[in-house]
Amino acid sequence: MNKLMLSEKIESHHLARRAVVYVRQSSERQVRQNRESQLLQYGLRERAMELGWKSVEVIDVDLGCSASLGAAEREGFDRLVGSVARGEVGIVLNREVSRLIRTDKDWCHLVEVCTVFGTLIGDAERVYDLRLVDDQLVLGIKATMSVAEMQVLRMRLIQGMRAKAGRGELVRMLPPGYVRDATGMVVKDPDRRVQQAVDLMFRRFRETWSVRQTFTWFHDEGIELPVNKSLGGQMRVVWRVPTHSLIADMLHNPFYGGAYVFGRRPMQTILTGGRLVRRQRGYVLPPKQCSVFLSDHHEGYILWGTYEENVRMIRRNAHWGRGDESVASIRAGQRLLAGVLRCGRCGRRLHVKYWGKSGTSARYFCKGASDLGGRKSCLGFGGGTVDERFGRELLSVLSPLGVDASLAAIEQMGAADDGHREALRLQRAQLEYEAQRAFEQYDESDPRNRLVAAELERRWNAKLDQVEKVKAALAAIDSAAPPLTEEQRDAIIDLGKQFGWVWSSEKCPIELKKKIIRTAVEEITVNLDEETQVLRFVVHWKGGVHTQFEMKKPVGATGMRTSLDDLDIIRRMAARYGDDEIAYVLNKLGRRTGKGKTWNQDRVGTARRNHAIPGQKRAAPDPEILSQGEAARYARVSPWTIKKLVAVGILKKEQIVPWAPWEIRRADLDSEPVKGIIERLRHTGKLVCDGVISERQIRLIE
Repeated sequence: MNKLMLSEKIESHHLARRAVVYVRQSSERQVRQNRESQLLQYGLRERAMELGWKSVEVIDVDLGCSASLGAAEREGFDRLVGSVARGEVGIVLNREVSRLIRTDKDWCHLVEVCTVFGTLIGDAERVYDLRLVDDQLVLGIKATMSVAEMQVLRMRLIQGMRAKAGRGELVRMLPPGYVRDATGMVVKDPDRRVQQAVDLMFRRFRETWSVRQTFTWFHDEGIELPVNKSLGGQMRVVWRVPTHSLIADMLHNPFYGGAYVFGRRPMQTILTGGRLVRRQRGYVLPPKQCSVFLSDHHEGYILWGTYEENVRMIRRNAHWGRGDESVASIRAGQRLLAGVLRCGRCGRRLHVKYWGKSGTSARYFCKGASDLGGRKSCLGFGGGTVDERFGRELLSVLSPLGVDASLAAIEQMGAADDGHREALRLQRAQLEYEAQRAFEQYDESDPRNRLVAAELERRWNAKLDQVEKVKAALAAIDSAAPPLTEEQRDAIIDLGKQFGWVWSSEKCPIELKKKIIRTAVEEITVNLDEETQVLRFVVHWKGGVHTQFEMKKPVGATGMRTSLDDLDIIRRMAARYGDDEIAYVLNKLGRRTGKGKTWNQDRVGTARRNHAIPGQKRAAPDPEILSQGEAARYARVSPWTIKKLVAVGILKKEQIVPWAPWEIRRADLDSEPVKGIIERLRHTGKLVCDGVISERQIRLIE
């Protein structure tokens, strides 16, 4: 295409505006590696000047930004369209149409504004005037082909990626502890220190049952774990004291359980702020629900069943987000069954509520549907008696196994220190190797070049210091944990024979008791027989065995409970009135709680929940039922008038109990003869009831 043919489309008013060169690449990787494409796009600036433009603007803020459907907003493209719409641009230059657009929506938007404001579009070959049908057709075909081409290429890439993932071969980056061998197979890292460190992390979690406590142990002991880090453009394993997120990620990663998973966090396209946005899901899918799940794909550091149990344990420990709805992690609370009791009516886990001066009096209760807007709770009962009864059930099962548990404890006491000791030994071996390498580099340096020799000597000394620190830590472990004597071994075995005494001892920590329960029990289902007030428990033991036991529902440590008359008042008023109004009525009637205290809103609410009485904290207003004051305001008369009409029997009212609010129907106020009496009162100022004129008030209208 020569300049003469181009000059037919480029007019003086085009040259009077500025030319815009739009530069874009789809990813940061292309920006770093495909430099030639950038140079070709920037070269369009000279082409614009050859075509006659003196003012040329280069918009390159979209380098590294995708233009596909659902991608983030392109600041540069929006700025380009805005400049065209203001009539400031004579020509838009780009290397090819695909650099400008990836979707039909963007193309139609650009074509529309360029056509209206007479802006030309140029590529590496020719200039197009979108007001000409032929140019619009040619450019439209190019744009359509570009969009279709990208969709076909993307579809092919996705199909190839999914096919490779289906064979378990698509692994972008192996987690720490795994490498590929010479044949490309995934195997454990041959470095013994790496294997031992990963095994130690999983063992510590099984001992503590907590991600936080596992992280704290590694941090306090200064034990390092392997992590992947990019060094010189390659991923390498470096050693660092782990963060909380690293340990949580390793425990959640199914790769360590020997499984290959693809699609744990799939992409989704959503409409946000009037535009489509592609993003990953906010939470990962369970491994078996992913698009690809291959068990026994490679050798795992733990069994798959252990991985699933670890994930359940972490989820049960969660106090926020997608964790269980009850407080289930092992804490210092006095109740043993927190987190393992489940309601037999609605299936929810039971919660624990502590009260009293010392905060040790506890009660198990089920919220029922209260969290979803309902007003009914399922059941609730005191915790102390139930814990004691379940303790006897647990002892009957575990006492015969006490000796075996003692022997296992003796082995575990040695294994715990052995894991720590082995980690430090391997760390010492690696540091000694690195110190020897540093010495060799220093020994080979020219001693006359002090600038180099001094730095190499400093590095050598730093490695020697690290070796000494690890040796000191090993010595501390050996001195702090001497081997068990025969007397100590015999004492531990005797404790196993007297498991019941150990369980009941005040020196036995509550956290240890809870760990024993969590180890032996999957969950306990409880239901209440309302007629007999008997609690029925079904214990689901680990391994699939189920047992049952029953007991009377506890009534409290002192035997004090809310009187039946008070419960009857609460039950009758709760359907319409709030806990605050019920407490007011009970106090006016001189009633007291089971502990002899005055009533308040919280105590009424507790009584309702304990006896499964539906209700609410505040009254639910009913526009058709009015109190005495509301009826007076509605009829625009004084409360005394309403009281007089009720007294003579003209106006009906209901009252659940003395001191409870009056209940007057709005329809009765609007009916005869009440309506006529009120109208006469407004005109004459006198209240006439059945021919009787009341002279007690001069003016009864408000």
